[in-house]
Amino acid sequence: MSRIPATPSRIEPASGGGLSLTERMQQDKIVVGVADLGVTRDPKKTIVTYALGSCIGVTLYDPIAKVGGMLHFMLPESNVSVEKAAANPAMFGDLGIPLLHQKVLEAGARQDRLIVCAAGGAEVLADDGHFRIGNRNRTILRKILWKLNLLLKADDTGGQNSRTLSLRVEDGSISMRIQGKESTLWPR
Repeated sequence: MSRIPATPSRIEPASGGGLSLTERMQQDKIVVGVADLGVTRDPKKTIVTYALGSCIGVTLYDPIAKVGGMLHFMLPESNVSVEKAAANPAMFGDLGIPLLHQKVLEAGARQDRLIVCAAGGAEVLADDGHFRIGNRNRTILRKILWKLNLLLKADDTGGQNSRTLSLRVEDGSISMRIQGKESTLWPR
């Protein structure tokens, strides 16, 4: 199963309790790795994922419950490796997106309030077009969201550039970094 980061049970003093600035900043982040997902109800957290090339980052956010979640999936369909799918469903869009959806609902989000955004799905390899993983990931994203009765509010997918995606749980704002330039994906 995918690792679902929990909010820390200990509270640090306002001064940071002797922690460096970097350590305090990292406490406020949940980093979602490749083939991973994270869900939180802590409004002080930011969920971030890096290096979205052909992979896709999907965010689900409930603005009333302040529940946020993010998935970083690598491949579109789990039927390419039953063993890998069983060990880590977050690796695949067809399993990871429903799993993320389930986890945010379990954390208190409501279906009718979910804001869905996505980034990634680039064609970063010069591979003569045979694999086209980015394109296949973009297709499965829309297919699975449709099955879950969810619509994308905003996306930045395709192209040839890698992206970093961040979701601030406090206000639901979603930002991206592409080639060192920061932009807002949601709200626009």
